[in-house]
Amino acid sequence: MGTNGSTMLKPLRQGLPPLDPAAVSDAASCALPARFEAVGEARRFTRRTLDQWDVGDRFDDICLVVSELVTNALRHGLPIPHQRPSGETRQTAPAGPADAGCPQQAPAVRLHLLRWTERLVCAVRDPSDETPAPRDSDDFSAESGRGLFLVDSFADGWGWHPLAGALDGKVVWALFRLRTAG
Repeated sequence: MGTNGSTMLKPLRQGLPPLDPAAVSDAASCALPARFEAVGEARRFTRRTLDQWDVGDRFDDICLVVSELVTNALRHGLPIPHQRPSGETRQTAPAGPADAGCPQQAPAVRLHLLRWTERLVCAVRDPSDETPAPRDSDDFSAESGRGLFLVDSFADGWGWHPLAGALDGKVVWALFRLRTAG
């Protein structure tokens, strides 16, 4: 991906009508704590959400990509002091209505799912300004380093953009084309 916003967001527009925020059919968001068990929580939240939405044959692809994006955010997007062993907890924060079914701890990472008629976007926000990049490795049997390769393989497009304003960090997103009925 490139280094400016228009290049980073270009795959969201390729081959599809422009995104209209008012045309979002469904949206769900989940705050995730800074612990690796949050990946399972993100998968459960995604499965529950997608069970309510008609995403056709993309269900498994979306769940896999969410797992990879959240894993990458927890592994590479958090400052070292925030990466806690699984037994430690953080202070509880109140959840909003969009957080139903999410853990009730201070969020380190946030998962967003947005569905339009012909597409679905999974977006994961983390506090890092680091550019996400696939690891240069030809060793596909390695235990780690395949996350963005899998995202690229299963999603129809992916990218990232830095956050602006009061929020620090970035959003890494993946786009899925959905089949329309008929």
